[in-house]
Amino acid sequence: MKKRSFFVRVSLFTALFVTFLFGSSVMAQTTLTYSIFFPATHAQAKAGESWAKEIEKRTGGKVKINIFAGGSLTPADQCFDGVEKGISDIGMSCFAYTRGRLPLLEALDLPMGYPNGMVATLVANDFVKKMQPKELDGVKVLYLHAHGPGLLHTQKPVNSLANMKGMKIRSTGLSAKIVENLGGVSVAMPQGGTYEALQKGVVQGTLAPMETLKGWKQAQVVKYTTDCTNIGYTTAMFVVMNKKKWNSLPKDIQKAFDDVSQEWIAVAGKAWDDADVEGYKYSAELGNKVIKLPAAEEAKWEAAIKPVTEKYIKNAESKGLPGKQAVAEVKALIKKHSKVKK
Repeated sequence: MKKRSFFVRVSLFTALFVTFLFGSSVMAQTTLTYSIFFPATHAQAKAGESWAKEIEKRTGGKVKINIFAGGSLTPADQCFDGVEKGISDIGMSCFAYTRGRLPLLEALDLPMGYPNGMVATLVANDFVKKMQPKELDGVKVLYLHAHGPGLLHTQKPVNSLANMKGMKIRSTGLSAKIVENLGGVSVAMPQGGTYEALQKGVVQGTLAPMETLKGWKQAQVVKYTTDCTNIGYTTAMFVVMNKKKWNSLPKDIQKAFDDVSQEWIAVAGKAWDDADVEGYKYSAELGNKVIKLPAAEEAKWEAAIKPVTEKYIKNAESKGLPGKQAVAEVKALIKKHSKVKK
């Protein structure tokens, strides 16, 4: 009887120990929501998914990240606010979609001749580290990324500024100012609405990187791309976490997020460049043409958009922000990273 009682006690102790050991790890699992405005098939949505899986791996399963792609949790223009308010724990979208709220960061989107997505991505991350914009104090910045040069994609050929006059072009944020200074009419809308707008004739073109031609299937509704890389702008994008949620995470979990996010800067930059190549190939397969502007015409385009940067500096300085310094920093970073990434 005593022997049986001993084994019962041992079995009970073992059961409790196993429950504590494994049950506590289950109880300790943190589940986070991640709102991504890109459709699930987009290269950056896939990069975001691989980032989430790596976080789960590095934390030994202590963190589970549920992804809501295609703006299914928060629309693109509400993603940043949604993270601040806790509607989602993590969010990925464009700074430009929350125009006016992040004035210093608008310097990143100026038409400064970004050569590719890797350079734009490295510039965005270095800029934030250097300038420490107060407008980001309400969230935890995990990493930023930015697309390759925004080019002009149209249904009719655009060989000169004269062709641009009066043409309705989809654009957002500061790219809208680029369109207006080139003589076009800016029509604001997120990428998700661009295909239908082009299809229905609401707009006759879009200012966007090459990747949109495949990533958003826009090559199906345009016929020409004007290569205006000399004034190539970018759209800086964020991956941020709710500040309260971040502060609630243990230090080892925070470190995993920081480590993986640092690594994913290069992953995101490469994804943009790979997507641009795929966009070019897809567009060519559909018979679309690329128009290369002659040097004299490029100079006219550069002169036309110069006021965009000048106005940014003036507006930023009027708000007490270092607009001139911000522009100088972006230019210096483009030059620095362009020497490394060819």
